[in-house]
Amino acid sequence: MTDAGGFTIVENGLVSQQALSENSDSYEALSNFKASEGWQLIVIADALNLEKLDNVAQALSAQVITGLWHVSESRASLPEHARLVAKCEVEVTESNGLSALIEQASLAHQVELVLCQNAPKLNEPGLLVMDMDSTVIKIECIDEIAILAGVGKEVSEVTELAMQGKLDFAQSLTQRVACLENADESILQTVRNALPLMPGIEVLVGRLQECGWKVAIASGGFTYFADYLKERLGLEAAVSNTLDIQDGKLTGKVRGDIVDAKVKAQTVESLAQQYGIPMHQTVAMGDGANDLVMMATAGLGVAYKAKPVVREQAQTSIRFSGLDTLLDYLR
Repeated sequence: MTDAGGFTIVENGLVSQQALSENSDSYEALSNFKASEGWQLIVIADALNLEKLDNVAQALSAQVITGLWHVSESRASLPEHARLVAKCEVEVTESNGLSALIEQASLAHQVELVLCQNAPKLNEPGLLVMDMDSTVIKIECIDEIAILAGVGKEVSEVTELAMQGKLDFAQSLTQRVACLENADESILQTVRNALPLMPGIEVLVGRLQECGWKVAIASGGFTYFADYLKERLGLEAAVSNTLDIQDGKLTGKVRGDIVDAKVKAQTVESLAQQYGIPMHQTVAMGDGANDLVMMATAGLGVAYKAKPVVREQAQTSIRFSGLDTLLDYLR
């Protein structure tokens, strides 16, 4: 047994539950510990220590019994000091209300906290399908277009209702695009020239592709931006909506069928079939209510800095960190 960075290491990076809290109820329960098949608890923080791990274990102890913690450095891009990741196999004794309990513990202790079952494996071929606006990039493109077109307030209010699930997405998109009628096409170029990428996206894509993964965008946004990001990031596919443009002006309409929640989910399934990837090796990630269906379809669904209504329903969440945090959620 050795001590490293404040953790009592048993062997191979394992931290004993006894080292966390010898007198805790969670330690006493270990005498009858039996890991639920495939369930793993993950805790990630820049300043992870024994006290924080113990606090998390105690916060979940009514419904989750923790085993031995395995501590390692993050696979994600690192700050000046290495971010640590603690993982352990767990027994889930009660599932009702567990998602809310995890959400509360994550926010209370300011850690990325994940409970997942049989997560996809990083070192086997897989598929990641991401939303674009407010996931791959920091902005909602249609809101930025609307600001330049002088109708920003009207459009942003509808966008917010759609992302919270209070308005049908196809209806909201039609309504918002109609506000852009007669806007100059050059506005699109202005927005595209300044697209701000989310932190960690390039590290995430690069590492996944090194491990044989396919990465794609499925967006309710527009091809003008999604196709550009596909080329910029070297993605395998991009599915999105096409703005109708005539004589250098937006007509206020969308060409063809609208990419909505159902189409996003179908994109996960069709790309998995196209690349011969089993569904348990797929991940879908997004921030809005219209991403929930594809999250539920994929082997692992991840809400990224999402609205509360989305985090409540998603399998897992990234609440504070960059997109490359997903690498630590994979086995």
